[in-house]
Amino acid sequence: MGRRRLLAAALPAVLALALGAAACGAAGTSGAGDDGELQIALLLPENKTARYESHDRPAFVDRVHEICAECETLVSNADQDAAHQQAQAEAALTNGADVLVLDPVDSRSASVIVRQAHAAGVPVVSYDRLVLDAPVDFHVTFDNEQVGRLQAEVLLAAVRATDGELVVLNGSPTDDNSALFRRGAHSVLDAAGVAVGTEVDVPDWSPDQAQEAMERALTTLGRDRVAGVYAANDGMAGGAIAAMKAAGLDPLPPVTGQDAELAAVRRILTGEQYMTVYKAVRTQARAAADVAVELARTGEPPDELRTSWVDNGHDRVPALMLTPVAVTRDTIADTVVADGFWTVDEICEGLAAECAAAGLTGDGAP
Repeated sequence: MGRRRLLAAALPAVLALALGAAACGAAGTSGAGDDGELQIALLLPENKTARYESHDRPAFVDRVHEICAECETLVSNADQDAAHQQAQAEAALTNGADVLVLDPVDSRSASVIVRQAHAAGVPVVSYDRLVLDAPVDFHVTFDNEQVGRLQAEVLLAAVRATDGELVVLNGSPTDDNSALFRRGAHSVLDAAGVAVGTEVDVPDWSPDQAQEAMERALTTLGRDRVAGVYAANDGMAGGAIAAMKAAGLDPLPPVTGQDAELAAVRRILTGEQYMTVYKAVRTQARAAADVAVELARTGEPPDELRTSWVDNGHDRVPALMLTPVAVTRDTIADTVVADGFWTVDEICEGLAAECAAAGLTGDGAP
């Protein structure tokens, strides 16, 4: 069977990966319709995190249609409801999906979805978040412990000499990635011996609940005692920043984030947020599309995309693990702009002075 390859580089810091997909061949064992059409279902977890609808969905759908003329995509978003996601998966299977690409709301309960799919002869790609305790066929993700390490390293470098304490806002306890971010962050924070005054797991990655947790931390610790805030993603960073601004903190202590959301990049320029972590999610989504098409056509994942193995409690799962990159004010141009994730025009609207100071000029390019 011939193969078509996509050469994709997420960032200069990311090793170029050969992303392959079959260019021709018969449908896989999961079966296609009488007209030969293949159906690939993408099951997204939520929309509070902007990346899923603005970047993952269009990149995945575009790539599937680019490499597979006979493929149809079925896309759903569970809006952070695990039961709703299971119903969406069951509907996709009923409608004849040949592959599920599943980003689970709950990493453990989603094992039911994987087992139902396998009972129907349908392979499952675990996307971004790992499904635990189930026979997953492939995992497409980032080095999530490295995400936590990057956040903690940049935060510690930004914290001024102080006797204050850190506030740690971890992600949702139902997301396996949250545990990996936390583990990576604590490997740095614990080794440095820094004081953590408050640490909270924020349900559903909710910005509102992060804001409430930050308000409680300010009351408990005292607003002058907060030396920095580890927020596991940009949405929660926004919530923490809102709480501190409402409490009158000026200047704000350094705050971390993740996902390079547009609002977060703009907050970095204005000095409200110190850093975020950029993950080339369009590269991730396109790679997942390549894996899904190969599984739909042959029933087997493309071994050439595997860079590592991960243990999900059921078995060792072949995985493509991409590299995250820290973004600060000084590296916006070299990361999210250089990679086309956001344009200068999008970032700099209403922030001309801040962008000029950061060296961001021109019509959409650094």
